[in-house]
Amino acid sequence: MEAATDRPRANALSAFLAGLEGGMLGALWMLAFMGLYAEWRLTSFWTPENLMATAFHRHAAIRDGFGAGTVSGLALYLAVYSLLGALFALAVGGRLPRARVFLTAVAFALCWYYLSFQWLWKSLLPLVSLLHVEQSTILGHVIYGAVLGQFPVRMMRGVAPPAATVAAPEPVAAEPAPPETHPEP
Repeated sequence: MEAATDRPRANALSAFLAGLEGGMLGALWMLAFMGLYAEWRLTSFWTPENLMATAFHRHAAIRDGFGAGTVSGLALYLAVYSLLGALFALAVGGRLPRARVFLTAVAFALCWYYLSFQWLWKSLLPLVSLLHVEQSTILGHVIYGAVLGQFPVRMMRGVAPPAATVAAPEPVAAEPAPPETHPEP
């Protein structure tokens, strides 16, 4: 009876950890894209992180370049998006085929963008909502969803394949040695 209850718990833990990893990697790729887009627009690479740092440092976080507040903004991005990835993986689990998981993850990321940047951050972090670059942030969320959609691969990587039953080799009968013949001199 215990073996039957351990399997779903192991699958849930595997999905949670794979989603956590997928969310972290997705957030890093998203931030890298948004930073490169900011550089292309001739602003600081760290603009998205500095905007998110206003959660802790208010107006002091709005600055060009990397500063002390940038680390807190980066940490907030990684914590929120990693947790989102883990919750997404728990909700989806192994219920959908991989192609649907991928598309669902991209749709989830875009829904999260509109929910957070158009509603949540307007009330909690108004500077983030007002000053973010919408175009790069939307594309960044598509990248986040695409990377998160690969979590089933990470989930499968941690699962050991079932042990194959190997049949014992059949004993090989010893062949009789050929009779020794001695040549006559």
